[in-house]
Amino acid sequence: MKTNIQAKLSKLAQIKYLSRWIIFTADLTTSTAVTLFTIFFMRYAINLNVDLAMFLRMGTFSIFASILSFAVFQPYKGVVRHSTLQELWRIGLAAVAKSTLLLLLVYMLGSPKPMKFWMMCFFIDTLTTSALLVGLRVTLINIYNFILNNTGKTQRSLLIYGTTPQSITAAALMPHAYLSEYKVGGYLVVGPKGKELSIGGLPVYYVEDKLALTTLMNRNALEGILFVGVNDAKQEQDRLIRYCEKLNLRTLILPPMEELMDGKVRRTVRPVRIEDLLGRDEIKINMSEIGNSLAGKTVMVTGAAGSIGSEICRQLAKFHIKHLVLFDSAETPMHNLRLELEEKFPTLPFTPVIGDVRSETRVDSIFGCYQPNVVFHAAAYKHVPLMESNPCEAIRVNVRGTRNVADMAVKYNVERFVMVSTDKAVNPTNVMGCSKRLAEIYVQSLATALKNGSKQGSTKFITTRFGNVLGSNGSVIPRFREQIANGGPVTVTHPDIIRYFMTIPEACRLVLEAGTMGKGGEIFIFEMGEPVKIANLARRMIELAGFEPDKDIRIEYTGLRPGEKLYEELLSDEENTLPTPHEKIRVAKVREYDYREVEPRIDFLTENARSGKVLDTVRIMKQIVPEFISQNSVYEKFDIKENSEEKKNVKKLII
Repeated sequence: MKTNIQAKLSKLAQIKYLSRWIIFTADLTTSTAVTLFTIFFMRYAINLNVDLAMFLRMGTFSIFASILSFAVFQPYKGVVRHSTLQELWRIGLAAVAKSTLLLLLVYMLGSPKPMKFWMMCFFIDTLTTSALLVGLRVTLINIYNFILNNTGKTQRSLLIYGTTPQSITAAALMPHAYLSEYKVGGYLVVGPKGKELSIGGLPVYYVEDKLALTTLMNRNALEGILFVGVNDAKQEQDRLIRYCEKLNLRTLILPPMEELMDGKVRRTVRPVRIEDLLGRDEIKINMSEIGNSLAGKTVMVTGAAGSIGSEICRQLAKFHIKHLVLFDSAETPMHNLRLELEEKFPTLPFTPVIGDVRSETRVDSIFGCYQPNVVFHAAAYKHVPLMESNPCEAIRVNVRGTRNVADMAVKYNVERFVMVSTDKAVNPTNVMGCSKRLAEIYVQSLATALKNGSKQGSTKFITTRFGNVLGSNGSVIPRFREQIANGGPVTVTHPDIIRYFMTIPEACRLVLEAGTMGKGGEIFIFEMGEPVKIANLARRMIELAGFEPDKDIRIEYTGLRPGEKLYEELLSDEENTLPTPHEKIRVAKVREYDYREVEPRIDFLTENARSGKVLDTVRIMKQIVPEFISQNSVYEKFDIKENSEEKKNVKKLII
């Protein structure tokens, strides 16, 4: 019996909010009843005769005045359980407006009763209406809290980090958003003990070290610490979070506050992850300027179902674009992206198109059909070891595919073409990096040809170059996470290997920003922050998972893979940068190439790749990009040695 009651209460607790019309009807009924009761009470209090006709007339007036005042101040629109001071003000103003309207109606229509009587009635009416409407909401909140507290769920005790306004708001909303999965026991401040404080009935605790946290944990049966944002978590990654790891205390993080207000948080609250600690402070992007530049335009994204392409689509979906064209060859990821966009952006006009950038005919037909104004080119092969084994396919997709899309952009008068490149294109040591450098060279030479008039067209070509993104498909962090879940070992190629990291949303915002500010022909590079030693990253992820590196889970060094660098560069030795209006974006000053020389060499290269001539393909790549020096690769024998006659001839040809 008790279980059935708890099950029914759980269903009730899952109701996100009452319909605004239910609240409106309850408010209107209460307001009208208060007016009638006040007149009835005053009739006997001062011994005045009020006939039935006047009684009914005032009831009608009250309904009219209430509807009008509620329509203006809308006290019924908020979610009742999240009522704030603003909602209370609306209730008070609506009550005052209602009584003022009633008084005006009585004065204008005339009444045998003295105005002093009506002024007294409506003064009482204002106070009583306000009190009862507030009381109605308090009653509903108490009923809801009673339901939450009797759903039979086991509550986990936690403390909220900090006493910021965001922390206090989270503490107030937590019981509702989490359906009592967690019980907030107070606030935690890391530092010397201060005054004994209580905020909203919750105590503030102070801890200075691990011992103090241990005492607090045992005394309060704590199971976790909740951070309201990633900045707090990053601030405490070398102190409080490490204490928690050693004490097996959970470290949790909240999603954005708007999700908490919408009641979505139960699905998205999660443990603190390595991405939270590696990520930097949020980069400020002028999203309104980007939105204005894209408003009313058809935008095409190649590689739309990939890590970068799909995030670009999500961010584009927030703007008022005319149409979004998703282009990718991966059927299942495209299907998943379509379902996501349909759910999150139901009004977005978009079309998923399956196709391959290697097919010039297919690319031509898509451009002809949809006539895009802006193209974001993210389609590419990116995995270094795989491309080292498949150089012909790397050229066919990363070089020929880029050429196909770029040429169609010119043919169909696309306004802007933004290409996503990589730091591996700088002084490449592998096939993948060189293929992306070749794509950069083609796009840049085409942009120069359009500028100097040697080729007809008005498309602005912009290239963006950045490092590794956190959590992308097949990247190191998901692989480490899977290895830890399987009990190890965690495999790192070299003890000294380092990489730059950026979050996927951050990288895509910068791509959009660069695409907006570009004048054509630039290669934009992004400020990547501090490099991360991959071995340290592996150790930190093991610790965050609650294990001890090399004791619970072993780290195993496997050796550098073919073509892999110890460190990546955003600029070659011959390049430097110029500033832009955005502090995180700079323009690389790179040598220019003549399109008339680049085009036939790219044709010759892609023809060899199409024919499957692996060794000839790699040899030609090294001739076009002489700085391509293979590392730990079978292609080292084709490297063009410094000061060799071949390298001098190549430089003459290209420069």
